[in-house]
Amino acid sequence: MVERVFYKYLKMNKLTIILILLFSFQSKAQTTFGYEDFKNLVLKNHPTVKQANLYPLDAETEILQAKGAFDPKFASTFDRKNFKGDDYYNRWDNTLKVPTWSGVDFKVGYERNAGKYLQSEESSHLLVAGLSVPIGQGLIIDARRNTLKQAKLAKNYAEAERQKLINSTIYYATKSYWEWWFSYQQLQLVREGYDLADKRFIGTRERARIGEQATIDSVEAKITLQDRQVQVEQAIIELQNNRLALSNYLWSANETPLELPEDARPPLALIRKVDETTLQSLINQARLQHPEIQKLNVKIDQLQIEERFRKEMLKPTLNANFNFLADGFVNKSIYKFENSFSINNHKLGFEFAMPLFFRKERGKLQQVRIKQQTTGFELNLARREIMNDVYAAYNEVRNFEKQLKIQEDATRNQEILVKAEQRKFDVGESTLFLINTRESKLIEMRTKVESLKSKYEKALANLAYMAGLTEF
Repeated sequence: MVERVFYKYLKMNKLTIILILLFSFQSKAQTTFGYEDFKNLVLKNHPTVKQANLYPLDAETEILQAKGAFDPKFASTFDRKNFKGDDYYNRWDNTLKVPTWSGVDFKVGYERNAGKYLQSEESSHLLVAGLSVPIGQGLIIDARRNTLKQAKLAKNYAEAERQKLINSTIYYATKSYWEWWFSYQQLQLVREGYDLADKRFIGTRERARIGEQATIDSVEAKITLQDRQVQVEQAIIELQNNRLALSNYLWSANETPLELPEDARPPLALIRKVDETTLQSLINQARLQHPEIQKLNVKIDQLQIEERFRKEMLKPTLNANFNFLADGFVNKSIYKFENSFSINNHKLGFEFAMPLFFRKERGKLQQVRIKQQTTGFELNLARREIMNDVYAAYNEVRNFEKQLKIQEDATRNQEILVKAEQRKFDVGESTLFLINTRESKLIEMRTKVESLKSKYEKALANLAYMAGLTEF
């Protein structure tokens, strides 16, 4: 049956197969659930990660909206007046305006006016083709160019925000995974200790029954067994709770919550070494890729564009409008020209406006410059704090690495003591109390080794998080 299911899903990707193994198969055999498989599932299916992936898409919509300011615009107006049977006027005006990136706007229009009381300068049928050029304010940059440039930069900001949210999700997911990993290892160790205590209690009880050992020894063996039974029950609760906490990060592709099966087990931890070269690489990446640094750099770039725009607003408004004109009429559904476009047929105009004190414009410019200084201070502070956080996280990793090495060596020495004590006990030169004490200490020390491995892995995750990365 397993083979049929396997071949059915053979063409699926690795993550789908893992999901099937973990959450579909019901078998007595334990399933290994490694960290990389867990992390890939989180990156693929976790709702927070999916939410983060929407940030750049939302920024794209802002860019689309900003580009809308450059869309050609068609407008048509009709105005008619009829009073006491007199057709005063019928005005029909049609225009197509085409904005350009340079600030020049092109215009094509058609006017058709008729009626008894038209003004003398109004023509019956008029074609207009011209342009509007900003000579003063708006020549270098205007509101629509300012908005579009900032919207494009906002996409980089959204990407940094996306990465920040993903990094945070992976960081806390990693901590949950290694807490589950440790609780599983802890349960195996205390169960091993319980089994040893149970065998020792049974042997002591039998020897005490036939008079080969004091009865009080069986009582002491029973106390040790009960104490370790309490440890097993406590370890089971911790494993169950950590399994539930880990399940918070497990989701299917269709956003259905999943639970980690009780028979899932973690693999043995492979300790990765971190050296000075890795540290320098992380620092360099943090300087360039840390989401907080990227966000502040985007803000600085946006403020530079805003400053250029505010400087431009200090200029007076001076727009030149020039339009070629052509007059024509409709005859038998055919449009004919009486006067074609020429330099002699035109309409020319200028528009000028200037505040006398520019107080609003000067205030806006000063405000932008204050924001630039504030953001610059934030950037310097963020760089300093991020570098120190990376160094502190690295020191923590190295410290756990040293502790783990010492603890593993101490545990090996404790194993020697337990074996020696067992030999002395077998020949009657030691007591049950001493061997139980040595053995309990060994279990405690082995548990501490696994705890340090878990803390070491969490410290590595913290180091990546402080450097602004998902992993390294």
